[in-house]
Order: sequence, then structure tokens, then C-alpha cells
Amino acid sequence: MILSASRSGNLSRGACSAAAFRAAAVAVFLVFLVPAVPATAAVSPKPDYFAAARSIELLGEVYQEVAGNYVDSLDVSELMYAAIDGMLAELDPYTSFLDEAQSEELDELTAGKYAGIGVTIGFLSGEVYILSVIEGFAASQAGLRVGDRIHAVEGVPVGNRSLDEIRTRIKGASGTTVRLGIQRDGSSTIRDYTLRREEVRVSTVTYAGLFDGFGYVEMNSFGQHSADELAAAIKTVQSEAAAGRKPLKGIILDLRGNPGGLLNAAVDVTGLFVAKGSRVVSTRGRELDSEEIYITKNPPLVAALPLAVLINGESASASEIVAAAIQEHDRGVILGEGSFGKGLVQSVFTLPYDHSLKLTTAKYYTPSGRLIQKPLERKEGNRKVIGEAAGRDSAKAFFTVNRRKVYSGGGIRPDIAVSGPRLSDYEQTLRQKGMFFRFASRYRSAHPAFSGQESGLPSLLGEFNAFLESEKFSYRSQPQRELDSLRQLVAKEGGGGRNACAGALESLERDLAVLARQRVLQDSTRIVSELGQEILRHYDEKAARRAAISSDPVVAQAIGILGNTGKYRELLSP
Repeated sequence: MILSASRSGNLSRGACSAAAFRAAAVAVFLVFLVPAVPATAAVSPKPDYFAAARSIELLGEVYQEVAGNYVDSLDVSELMYAAIDGMLAELDPYTSFLDEAQSEELDELTAGKYAGIGVTIGFLSGEVYILSVIEGFAASQAGLRVGDRIHAVEGVPVGNRSLDEIRTRIKGASGTTVRLGIQRDGSSTIRDYTLRREEVRVSTVTYAGLFDGFGYVEMNSFGQHSADELAAAIKTVQSEAAAGRKPLKGIILDLRGNPGGLLNAAVDVTGLFVAKGSRVVSTRGRELDSEEIYITKNPPLVAALPLAVLINGESASASEIVAAAIQEHDRGVILGEGSFGKGLVQSVFTLPYDHSLKLTTAKYYTPSGRLIQKPLERKEGNRKVIGEAAGRDSAKAFFTVNRRKVYSGGGIRPDIAVSGPRLSDYEQTLRQKGMFFRFASRYRSAHPAFSGQESGLPSLLGEFNAFLESEKFSYRSQPQRELDSLRQLVAKEGGGGRNACAGALESLERDLAVLARQRVLQDSTRIVSELGQEILRHYDEKAARRAAISSDPVVAQAIGILGNTGKYRELLSP
């Protein structure tokens, strides 16, 4: 996204008079209409100001009448927010209104820092757990660890509070303190920890290491410091290779699951690999003369090392910009699965009272001119808000520098298609219920000293099954769940038909139960592997990540391609 800022207007969040209702509505909508003119070139030079003013007045009148006369009492602030949300819902999935908390969260994501204690938290089985701990900050220094349960914040039980509210209570101004009530698995004691908040810097490079002489770097987003963080990671793996008295053989940049971020960060990241002055991406707004072209500004850090970029269906936006530029300059090989297909650029406009508007203002195009935005599903209603979009193209052929064919529409297609591991329905259910995580937490409490052999113990499966039984975990396969729906339909029918079907349904239930048990047995090897990795993560998060990468079939394929010089060159210069 491209960040831009603008301020105008006021919106009272309390009760107000009829005149104030109308003024508030006008002020809110001027925020949306006015700042877009200087911030982007995406607004028509001759907007219909009369139609806009008439619509604003009409909205104010409707707002006034509803707020003043509706049969039940209303929250007038939420009523206005609902009106804004309803308007933006007519546009695209990426245009949205952000309240104070959401605006702050967006700032944290792009800046890569926040004031807190250095933990990631989440709900599992109705409880709030610490899912990850960042080394060097207050939580790790106090001895908190993965698997600890947060019972209270500032003496107030978390109870049924939302995760966002709990996060907000834990975060705060740098230098202040927060008191957490922590319960560790295997103990009934709730221990209080008083932790000092500080600025926590979160790198967008989540892991970097050397594998068989190849540098592997994983990025989970694109923020203000991403290029510097990636450069530092590459230098680190270069140093590791040099320490082993062997040259670095190549780089694997893993962008799988990376939803994107800042457009400029994507340009700078690409600049670490391609020649200075290379075109990375261009953006075009509503008007034909609104094109902006982004090129690399510095010499590359690694100009010739073999390069593989990994993508999948969750690689979006800035990730796709990088992958497309690497692909079209024939600088590296793209492996994995087709990317998400987000070719829209958002600008962020600052609104009063720490609110923001994230608005789609342009489309981006790859160096060859590809538009990779997948078709949007527009709402079908009585109002036609958006006119016919120009420049729609699906599956149109373009060419890389070396005349390789690439295609527009629906994301980036990899040069080599490789599917990552697929979780079975049983494994997905175990994960959703938090069973792997909670078993690993209990295991660590029972085994304070880590032997390093946990991942290879078949006996884990027996212990895990006993744990599932103690937790009253039940699993019904997809066919069994569909059978449950069929039973409900039959029950609604009533009459003699219901009795006639009962025997057949029970027979089918028995057969499906057998198939489900067989499937669970087939998954046993993978279950043991997942348990081993999750247990390792509770002791050492970095070691667990390394173990997962070492067994990743997509990474293995990338190493194989980069290690085969002839194959690598053939892929890039057919």
C-alpha cells in the first residue's frame, strides 16, 4: 500500500442535536472526497460536486431521522460507523474504515514496532495462551514461555474478554508496567509477574539460516525496515558460509503466507537482487496520465547468486510485486503454488480522532505490464456504484526479459509448481482445537530437561491419545458431519419415512466410523512428527523452525534446482 495522509472534518461520538447530526455527516464525507485530490491522481478533474453535495445532505437527513425517531434507542456513533461500513462495502474488500485501535495496529505493522512486553497471545479451547515469546524483551527476561496461560491482567480475570481487548490492556506506553497473572500447565498456582513495557521491534524476517550451503530467508510482511532486515539476514548467512570456509551457493527467499505490506518496501527488497535502475512495478489510478513507475535505486547486494522465491496462495500484494519482478527480469526461479492475486494499491488517509481510511486508489502492474488482480466478486444489489473498469485482462500472455511467457490475471504462476504439505481433516481439527499446542505445553511441564529425542519417540502417540481422551476430544470426519446434516433433514420430514431411513443411516454411520479410524491410523506418522516439532517449539522456537524447514518438500525442491546449474539456467533462458 502507498501511505498518504490528510486531515479535515470533525465527528462527534456523543449524542448531538439535529443540526449537529447533519453537520457531522457532511464533515465525515468531506474527509473522503477532498483529500484524494492532492494525494493521488486517481480523481476525475470534473467531479459532479452537485450530486456529491446532494447525496451528503440526503445522508444527513436520513441519519437525523433514524437517530431521532427509531423505535428503539440507538448508539448514534455506531450508527454512523455502520453507514460508513455499508458505503465502503460496495467498493472492494481492501477499502475499509479503521477505528482508533485498528489504525494503531496498522501503524505498528508498517513500522515494525510497538510498546509491549514481547509476546504473541491467542485463544485455545477458551483460554488465553502465550503462543510465542520474543527473545530479549520483558516477557522472556521474566521467564515467561510458550504455553503459559494468562489468567488476569492488572488483577482483572481475562474471562470472556475479546483478544483485542486483552492485547490492548497488555500493551501501553513505553516505560510503564503491566501486571499479569500467569498459570503454568501442571500447576494450580497463579503467579503474578510485573513487567515493564518497552519498544518492541519485530523484524519482518522471521528466520534466516544456512541449509546445505544455501541461504534460506523467510519474510512474513513488508514494512519500513524490510529491505535492511533482509540485507542483514543475507549478510549473516554469507558469514555463516564463510565461517565454514565454503562460498554461499544461493539464496532461497520464502514469501509463502506473506500477505504483503508497503509498496516501497517491495521495491527496495527487489533492489537487493536486480540491477540498479530496473523497473519493479508501476501504478495507475483512475486517470490515464496517473502512472507512477518504481525503479531500483541502489546496486544489488547479491547480483549473481542463484535465487529461488517461494510463493503460495497466501502470498499477496507486495509479495507478488517482488515475485513478479524477479520472474520477469529472469533473476530467479519462482517455486510453489499460484499466488493470491491482489493487484490493488491502497492509500491510507488520516481522519479525525485517530481514525483512518484505507482506500484503493490504484492498480499495480508488473515490469512487463501484467495486471495480476484476480476478478473481484461485486455485491449484487439495486445500486450500481462502480462503473465498468477499464483494462481488465485475464490470462493474457506477456514476456520476461529472456522471452519466457508469463500470464496476467489471478496472481503469479510459479515457474515450477510444488505443493506444500497438506493437513488432513483430522490434523486440521487437532490444530483448531489446540491439541498439539496444549499437549506440548503439558509435556514440557512434565519434562523440564529437554533430551532432544522427543521428535523420534513413537511412544508419543500413545501419550497423545491418552491426552485426547482425558480432554474428551472427539473427531467426526467430513462424511460423518455430512451424515449428521442428513439426519437432521430426515428428522424434519417426519412420518414413516423417518423410521425407514433410521436403519440405513445407522449402518452408514458404522461404516463411516471405520473409515475415520483408518484415516486416523494413516495419519499417525505425521501426527508424531507434528507433536515432535511442537514439543521442540515449546523448548526452543528457533530450533523448531529449523527442523520444519529441513523437512519442507518445497525447500528441498528449491535446493535441488539451485544446486543444478544447468537446470537452473535452462529454466531462466529456455
